[in-house]
Amino acid sequence: MYELYYGFTAKPFQLKPDPRFFFGSKGHKRAMAYLEYGISQGEGFIVITGEVGAGKTTLMRNLFCELEADRILAAQIVNTHVGSDDILRLVAAAFGLAYEDASKAALLTRLEQFLRQCDQQGKRALLVVDEAQNLTPRAVEELRMLSNFQTEDRSLLQTFLLGQPEFRRTLLSGEMQQLLQRVIASYHLGPLDLTETQAYIEHRLHTVGWNNDPSLSSKAFAEIYEYTGGIPRKINSLCDRLFLMGYLEEYHAFGEAEVKQVIADIRQEFELPSKIALTNQSIHKLPEEKELALASLESVDDRLGKMERSIASMIDALKKMLPTTKANHSSEKDS
Repeated sequence: MYELYYGFTAKPFQLKPDPRFFFGSKGHKRAMAYLEYGISQGEGFIVITGEVGAGKTTLMRNLFCELEADRILAAQIVNTHVGSDDILRLVAAAFGLAYEDASKAALLTRLEQFLRQCDQQGKRALLVVDEAQNLTPRAVEELRMLSNFQTEDRSLLQTFLLGQPEFRRTLLSGEMQQLLQRVIASYHLGPLDLTETQAYIEHRLHTVGWNNDPSLSSKAFAEIYEYTGGIPRKINSLCDRLFLMGYLEEYHAFGEAEVKQVIADIRQEFELPSKIALTNQSIHKLPEEKELALASLESVDDRLGKMERSIASMIDALKKMLPTTKANHSSEKDS
């Protein structure tokens, strides 16, 4: 949509990780250095944590692009809501091994044979586990046990663990002491600062052929940073909406006001469901007030005011019904 309007070669703010858009902030460069250090060591565990949307997966995809495919065989696991037995099946599947209806002993045997074959072919096996915060302590322990597969002088498997900050609590628990002893590097990926936020946005735009159309003011960048906190995924989501509005309204410049307008729209969208639910309750109780309740979506104050009036009308109606009900009961007793 807006990419054609502005002459972009692709969508600059897509949410899916794409190594083409990798932006080397101070934090991302340091995290990449830790990953490259881990690769050079060829053993143990590397742990990278960061907030949701901080760019951990994009970081990993960028590393994959730099790996020498003829020397390193990398596999990735992204679905980690599994138990200790299923984690072995996921590892086997990630490396292309048969796993269905296999016992734990059979899975371990297949994995060891595969890793030894890789070593004989002059290749190293690398396992990347994304969303590691979802792993149970027992599942993490199973991954640790895989690191026991070794030759006389080197490890047959190296593992990178990527997760949200709470994964560090799992690692620091008493059950994880043996794993911690095998962690050779750990890094927490923080958000971008204001300067990096602007550079990040401009980098993604330049990647798709941006020629300063539309332009963004310094206050627009500041507003984007204020709302997103420098989290790349949030920046992508907001900028995608901003450029879509620009296409619809035919804007060629974005300032503070335009960014605030989009932010207000997003916030309203997230607030509406609860308000609509309350309004729907009023509709079910008073069918004759349906049009009034729907119209009340114009603003929060109007919605609340009309709901209060609807409730007051219902109470008045009930009060009027009570004398009639009592009179009917009296007539029944007399008869």
